[in-house]
Amino acid sequence: MQFFVSLRRKTYMMTDRFNIKNPESVLRSQLSASEFHTVSDIKKADFPQGNQPFFLFPALADLHVHFREPGFEYKETIESGAKAAYSAGYGLVCTMPNLNPAPDCLDNLKIQLDAIQRCKTAVSILPFGCITKNRQGREPADYESMLPYVAGFSDDGNGVEDDDVMEECMHRIASLGGLIVTHCEKGSGDDRERESAEVERNIRLARKTGCRLHLCHISTKESIEFIRRGKADGICVSCETAPHYLLFTKDDVKGQPNMKMNPPLGTADDRCALVEALKDGTIDVIATDHAPHSHEEKSNGWENSLNGVVGLESAFPVVYTHFVKTGIISFNRFTDLMSRNAYKILHIEQPPYYIRVDLSTPYIINSSKFLSKGHSCPFDGMLVQGKVFLNENDNDNDNENKYETYGY
Repeated sequence: MQFFVSLRRKTYMMTDRFNIKNPESVLRSQLSASEFHTVSDIKKADFPQGNQPFFLFPALADLHVHFREPGFEYKETIESGAKAAYSAGYGLVCTMPNLNPAPDCLDNLKIQLDAIQRCKTAVSILPFGCITKNRQGREPADYESMLPYVAGFSDDGNGVEDDDVMEECMHRIASLGGLIVTHCEKGSGDDRERESAEVERNIRLARKTGCRLHLCHISTKESIEFIRRGKADGICVSCETAPHYLLFTKDDVKGQPNMKMNPPLGTADDRCALVEALKDGTIDVIATDHAPHSHEEKSNGWENSLNGVVGLESAFPVVYTHFVKTGIISFNRFTDLMSRNAYKILHIEQPPYYIRVDLSTPYIINSSKFLSKGHSCPFDGMLVQGKVFLNENDNDNDNENKYETYGY
């Protein structure tokens, strides 16, 4: 099965591999594809597999994952990352370019595209190309050749610190109608200053160049204020944060490697500002920044452990439990943050696919059971609700064409 997406005024064909299983169950919920996008709450569906009530929810979308292939397959592969995403209800993920070789031209990008094509798991994967050659922040990458095959352009993991280089890159990407996605870390000083300094600079350059700008893993109150002002001024800027910045602060770290990421966890004031921005629409999407490492790389104490945690297989239940179930955000807002807005940012039409979720049965997150190769998760051991439902007959070794998603 295939669907067509409108991307930068051109049409490209993407393979989605979604399998439509038992669509009669969806029809019984009396929820059509057109109705779904106008309802203010999720509708209950009575599925024939049992008496447990499930809910229909749009397949999730994540603008920020690291699947590590090519170059670092011992941490994660396209296939293992896709399995993790599939098990968590994701229909679309966008992979970051800190790879070897870095996808800064079509020849390098093709290595990743070939791996994506070989992937048999039911998730659509869109890669990001690099902003600069080899992500070194010195000269623009080959945008023109990569444009038809990427979600946008990012040097994630590195900030483009030189103002002139960044302005040139944004001018060129804007001329192509592309999206620039920035890891904000500029200059010297503490982490919060480095983030907010590049957030401010990038918003200012977006105003000057007209380039569409998306800001990665926002973690500080100062960054949020710059973004809020930029949006009020009509600048085309969007942003994401991750579940760990919404729930934890630096006081929760206590030397635990599964709390070590970049940017680091902020203060209680930062967390409060992020939650407020989640509510008022300043934050557009919740992305996981799923960043798996090997066990050895995350088990040598705080100082010797690498930055990065996994989050695909915990994001939905964590956000639902702590922000929807508690009434901080509505179900409709939750849908925007976890699904709809990602497609809007990418200028892609959202396909009408839905997952089934058990919202009532509590369970404990156990990262040792994750399908990702990475198991360092800050939410390990947390009691949550909101488990994506998989068939009892599922075989973990045969994921092709078994996604619990429905289409019309």
